[in-house]
Amino acid sequence: MGSVIATLIAMTPYLFSLYESVPATKTWDTFFGTYQSGFFENANTAMWVITGKAIPLLLIFIWFFTNRHWWYHSLLVPIVMYLYQIIVVFYDEAFFDKFQIMYMLPIMAIVIPSIYLIRAKIFNKINEASKSLEELEDEFKVSPKNFWDKIKQYF
Repeated sequence: MGSVIATLIAMTPYLFSLYESVPATKTWDTFFGTYQSGFFENANTAMWVITGKAIPLLLIFIWFFTNRHWWYHSLLVPIVMYLYQIIVVFYDEAFFDKFQIMYMLPIMAIVIPSIYLIRAKIFNKINEASKSLEELEDEFKVSPKNFWDKIKQYF
């Protein structure tokens, strides 16, 4: 699994440059259907904007699903932000990147207090126990259960 993820990360420059194969016309016919560029000057520009948002989203998803630290839920905020921006490109091109914060407030209202509570719980344990911050973070990490899981985490 690690090799697949590493290959995917290494391919991101190629994935980003895929927009260069899109024609610079208002209409782009593909086997998925026809794309009308609408707000954008041409389909090539629209795909450049989409890849500029989709590639960081892909990398943040990889980071989210491979992170073992207690704070990984904070990555939900940029994930939602990039998802919103991609959806807006397809459905509401006239309001590109506007009112984004209004849609992110409910997510932030859940994620930020949750992370603060976890952090507060860690610091309460530090004050009550003689453990270091690193030892407490290790308690919140998702660790392999057996020998083969430890081996798999490296490949």
